[in-house]
Order: sequence, then C-alpha cells, then structure tokens
Amino acid sequence: MKFALAGGGTGGHAYPAMAVGERLRDSFDTELVYYGTDGGPEHGLADSAGIPFRSVPASQVRGRSPWRLGSGIFNLLRGRRRARRVLRDDSPDALFATGGYASAPIGSAARSRHVPMLLFLPDVKPGWAVRYMQRHATTVACSVEASLAFLSPRNTVVTGYPVRRQFTGVTREQGARHFGLDPSVHTLLVAGGSLGAHHVNRVVAAALPRLLDRTQVLHISGRTDASWLERERAPLPDWQRERYHVTGYTDEMAMAMAAADLAITRAGASSLGELPVSGLPAIVLPGGFSDQHANASYLVAQGAAVSLPPGELESLPDVAIELLDDEARLAAMCEAMSALAHPDAAERLASMLREMAQREGAA
Repeated sequence: MKFALAGGGTGGHAYPAMAVGERLRDSFDTELVYYGTDGGPEHGLADSAGIPFRSVPASQVRGRSPWRLGSGIFNLLRGRRRARRVLRDDSPDALFATGGYASAPIGSAARSRHVPMLLFLPDVKPGWAVRYMQRHATTVACSVEASLAFLSPRNTVVTGYPVRRQFTGVTREQGARHFGLDPSVHTLLVAGGSLGAHHVNRVVAAALPRLLDRTQVLHISGRTDASWLERERAPLPDWQRERYHVTGYTDEMAMAMAAADLAITRAGASSLGELPVSGLPAIVLPGGFSDQHANASYLVAQGAAVSLPPGELESLPDVAIELLDDEARLAAMCEAMSALAHPDAAERLASMLREMAQREGAA
C-alpha cells in the first residue's frame, strides 16, 4: 500500500505525520510519500527518514492586510493545482493530513482525486486549515476531547497526539547521559520550539546565576541564539558552567524530556503529546496564535502545567524556582500530565489509515 503524509510549517504539525509514518512502515509492503513546504521542518524530517518529499506551495490564509490575505489565497490555489498533479502521479491509497497551512492544498485536492483522507487536529482548537479541510475528510481525529466542541460529531474520533518512537522507553539516566547531565540533580529544560524563542532566551540568560544556584539547565535555544548564549556561559563560575548546557537544536527531544524535572516551552501542538508521554510538568508560554492559548489553557485546566502570558515573561525564573522548590506540587503536576498521555495514538492512527485504504480498494 502507498500512503501520503501531509502537514508541516511547524514541528507540532510535522511530528505527528512522522510518528504515524513510522508505524505504517511496520508493514513491509508500505510505501510513503510526504507533501509539504520547502520552508518548514517537514522537508528535513522526511529526508532524514528516507521518505520521498514533494514540495507543494502553501501559505497562511489570514492577516489583516488585504495583500497578505490575497497572497495566501493565491498560494492556496496554486498549491491545489500542484497537489492535484502529484496526487495523480503518486496515486496514494490514503492520505494522512495534520492540519496547518502546509497540508491545506493537498487536503482540499484529495476528494477530487478520490483519495480517502484521515485529517488530524493536533491542537485543541482548529485553525482555518482544519476548518477548511474537514468537509473533504473521510475521518477527523483529534488530540483531546476538548476539541470535540469545535468539530462535527459525524466523523470525529479522539485518538490522542501521536509521538515518535524515540519517546518509547527512554529513561532519565539515558537522557542525562546523552546531554552530559547529572541525573541526581534537578534539571530545568528550556525549549523555545522549532523556531526558538529569543525573548525567552534573554530572560533565562539574565537569570542564569539564580537558576543555576538551584538547578542544572538544559537549554535548547534555537540555532540563531546558541552562540551568544555560549558567551553568556563563559564568565560563570566553574561549578555553574558545568550546570548550564546549551545547544541550538536537538533531534533527541525525548532524551531531553526524560532527563528533565520541569520544562519551559511554547504551547504548540506537540505540547499535547510529548509532555504527557514524558510525564513532564511544564511552564507553557503561548505565542501570538489562538491555538497556543487554547493548548495552554487546556494543560493548565488539567493541573499539568502553569502558563505565563507574554507580558509576564520577566517572572519566568521566579515561577520556575518556586515550582522546583515545591516537590509536592511538582509531583502532582507530573501525575496530571502523565494521565493525559495516549501512547498508542500513532499505532491507532496508522491502523485507521490501513483500514481506510482497504475499504477504498474494496469499493
């Protein structure tokens, strides 16, 4: 069978496709193809996994500027023409689309090419792409039950957010060894997301002496900020330098989360899957998009995280230290976060795709 994966623009939309692709490949007769944009992380992820990649033009269809809105619509139409061609040439048996603007052209073209589509909503609240594509979908899956309020009950199922295999069975000791950490010392993970987070990095850098007095810090900064953060590390006392580990990027986020006791992270879609499966409590920092605010509110309501709005970022070090000093609260947050995990989500979605393709083939 041949399956198409579509989605990206951000890691939170690309990673679910990769996770489901891993499980589809468990069947020896499976062939995969990935449709996405050249500018998103999906191209590199597909290349690393040895999945053929087809570039399809896409951009966000939103914005106050008429020019930006018009440009987005033009790219969607251009992408849909390209999508029809690649779907015709590849003839996949079924399509897994993860929402986000990068999957919109493929998702909208799937029905005209008679390709059954499993549409996945990784965030709590659907953005324009999922709202646009859901009428073309055979089935819609979502990460959390709270999403059901925004989706049609006719063809929607809650599966959880699918995580990559690297999150299976990794231990704290393995994670600590991978990053050169001391597993006996509390670890604060700071991760700005696939694009980094400059303001967050600035706040953390200014508070390094206070933070390192209490905990070791694993700082995944984004490639742009890694060099100046290394310069901030240089004048620290020897014992604090040993506690501060900065890297621009890692492919081993499962190792990083396994080693940590608390995370500071954006509230992107992956926070609904990777934090729960790692059992890692977090301070979540929603960005400028409504989907991140909904994700943050959901995690806070479950008792698994605390959230800071952009205007309160200066208090971030104080909140982190307060949580690390409150063992009982941290343990309760860890338990609440673990309760949200769906470790079988990727396998379940892969099985749904296989069944969908078989039904279509038998029709």
